[in-house]
Amino acid sequence: MPETRRALVTGGSRGIGRCIVETLARDGCDVCVFDREPPADISALVAAIESHGRQFVMITGDVRDAGSVQDACESVTGRWGGLDVLVNNAGIVRDRVSWKMTDDEWGDVLGVNLTGAFYFCRAAVPIMRQSGGGAIVNLASINGMRGKFGQANYTAAKAGLIGLTKSLAKEVAGFDITVNAVAPGLIETDIVRSMPVEARDKAVGEILLGRPGQVGDVAEAIAFLCSARARFITGEVLRVDGGQYI
Repeated sequence: MPETRRALVTGGSRGIGRCIVETLARDGCDVCVFDREPPADISALVAAIESHGRQFVMITGDVRDAGSVQDACESVTGRWGGLDVLVNNAGIVRDRVSWKMTDDEWGDVLGVNLTGAFYFCRAAVPIMRQSGGGAIVNLASINGMRGKFGQANYTAAKAGLIGLTKSLAKEVAGFDITVNAVAPGLIETDIVRSMPVEARDKAVGEILLGRPGQVGDVAEAIAFLCSARARFITGEVLRVDGGQYI
């Protein structure tokens, strides 16, 4: 991989995504963030990226819009000459038991969490082929592997993302492109901090290490899979869950 790599991260304005962006910049990536809107404190994010001597680009759009996705990838290529890293992090939740779930709640979650990732993979692969290789990491979930009450839409999307990861890994290995997924468990984010105490305590009780993970735990795993250190790893799902799944 080149000394300065070119990365695109979806949903990279806040939470886990923002930590991924800053970690990739630390590791030598110029980073483009694709999100529905810039963070309120975008100047702080720019400063964090530039403190590592890296470049930052913000592109706004909807991952469900194939045209916007294609335009974003072409924009990055036009600016930096190629693309080496893609992290499909964008995701939403619309939790409800299946018999009460609306068409919009189903479609929105599948659209953002799965179809959007497919659109970015489809747009990025030809560019990575021209760049001589690359790394794609999809943000899945342990709930996509085990199911979760009230999350039929979310777990279906994340299970689909794992299937996409494995199929794409087979398709692009000959172009020196690796494709992997990271499946977090309970991670300390704003959503988790806002959970009812009883639900949070129950979830923590499932974790062998006895505590939620931190956003940095996920970001470091993704950064590893995007690096030359993981050049012989593809088609894998790396759980970052403190033993919650087992």
